[in-house]
Amino acid sequence: MKVYTKNGDKGMTSLIGGKKIEKDDIRVEAYGTIDELNSYIGLCYHYLKEDSDKEALRKIQV
Repeated sequence: MKVYTKNGDKGMTSLIGGKKIEKDDIRVEAYGTIDELNSYIGLCYHYLKEDSDKEALRKIQV
């Protein structure tokens, strides 16, 4: 299965709605940081034992 076009992306990416922005745009960095935080919260949730603590993290993720 081919997953590349051989055209290159010219350093651009698309936002929802189709707007093209540069990959070094602060929004791309922010989306990545938020995604990492969400993953870390999920990992913490997995290791928590107290339901009240889990509920607090679940509310943050929503």
